[in-house]
Amino acid sequence: MANRNNRLLCMTRPIIGIIGNSYEIEDRYPVHAGGTMNSDAVAAVAGCMPLIVPSDPRYVTVSELLEACDGFVLTGGRPNVHPEEYGERPTDAHGAFDRARDAITLPLVRACIERGQPVLGICRGFQEVNVALGGTLHPEIRELPGRDNHRMPPDGTLEECFALRHTVSFTPGGVFHRLMGAQEVLTNTLHGQGIITPGQNVVIDGHAPDGTPEAIYVKDAPGFALSVQWHPEWNAAQDPVSRPLFTAFGEAARAWQAGQAAPVRISA
Repeated sequence: MANRNNRLLCMTRPIIGIIGNSYEIEDRYPVHAGGTMNSDAVAAVAGCMPLIVPSDPRYVTVSELLEACDGFVLTGGRPNVHPEEYGERPTDAHGAFDRARDAITLPLVRACIERGQPVLGICRGFQEVNVALGGTLHPEIRELPGRDNHRMPPDGTLEECFALRHTVSFTPGGVFHRLMGAQEVLTNTLHGQGIITPGQNVVIDGHAPDGTPEAIYVKDAPGFALSVQWHPEWNAAQDPVSRPLFTAFGEAARAWQAGQAAPVRISA
């Protein structure tokens, strides 16, 4: 605790652990990395200091991360949560996996929820929160009757890949409705998997037009515990949907840094 108090005296911005993804540069040099847009959203909109986490238990432990950071952004990523984590066998439809990231993020989510430490899940992070709390996923929601293809367009510029593509409707008067100041918003979509069964206390608070869950929160969580299936880090400073989400997350991180667990704060 003394080390944490000393850090608070020196730091002015809360530290946000951005869960990194593993990949190889030129298919030969292994790295842990995070998209620049995640760091930009955390720094410019949430007003916090971004810190990319090497999400592998060989390098970090959950307990160390909880002490080092004031909140966490669970980023998107190509590898999916391994289906054994929710009681299913892997198939080709489940895609690639990152068991090292699973080993860090799933217990990290549970610890953050219990402590009231702020956590924001994005895309894969949205799915991680659900699985960590006992929920299940469908490997390809576009295969379900009546569902659309939510995957990233196979070609195009970055702007085209992250273009706004469908609406998300929130529960009237719910957490996201009040946070956004609108019951319906327009978002991008770049995911293949989706929630089937929500985890314990996971409330689905927003849906795409085809019924796909797009926004969740953890009921009765003592701190900020919101997740979205889209990518709000894209154009976060200008986007009217992304900005309030990261702003509220930053406020929760500052409250945690000050020694307080704070649920979502809704501006008047």
